Amino acid sequence: MFTGIVQAIGRISNVVAGGDGQQIAVDAGVFDASDVAVGDSIAVNGCCLTVTAIDGATLRFDVSAETLRCTTGLNTPGDVNLEKALRLADRLGGHLVQGHIDGVGTVVAFSAVADDAGGSWSLVIDAPPEVARYVATKGSIAVDGVSLTVNEVTGTRFHVNLIPHTLAVTTLRRLAPGARVNLEADLVARYVARLREFDAD
Repeated sequence: MFTGIVQAIGRISNVVAGGDGQQIAVDAGVFDASDVAVGDSIAVNGCCLTVTAIDGATLRFDVSAETLRCTTGLNTPGDVNLEKALRLADRLGGHLVQGHIDGVGTVVAFSAVADDAGGSWSLVIDAPPEVARYVATKGSIAVDGVSLTVNEVTGTRFHVNLIPHTLAVTTLRRLAPGARVNLEADLVARYVARLREFDAD
């Protein structure tokens, strides 16, 4: 379990095909991996992956074909958001995030908010219908592992605001229209929707 509060930006430095998936090497950069061990879970761009090897500041993960099928950004070199698994004593600064990607969204627009002197940016994303049904105004959603509050929903499209701090400490500042992002819907929303399905029967 995670919180969607990114702890550092790492970089996928190498991708090697193997078995039915791939092994990726992530240069942790300033990410504090001093207490990370083989077998631990790390959210990489929002996707929960298991550490299979540690070589100095490089963490290695096996990524299955199924994970590659339902995510984006894990199969090529590039910057990724990193977060360690939540401990019971930790503060829940974002929202409960499982690290199970529900689908891949597409960035429609990303621009500075004209009337915001604080430097916020507006991010608009089209979500797949199977994910959009769980997105609600003022609800939470994880975008590439970043916990965000939904400001507006129209059909399968939703809007979020990014404050300068979020832009500074995550990879989201590099987004542009057409970019693909990992989406995880709010855990509570999924269970509520499932309960309503049973009530309707």
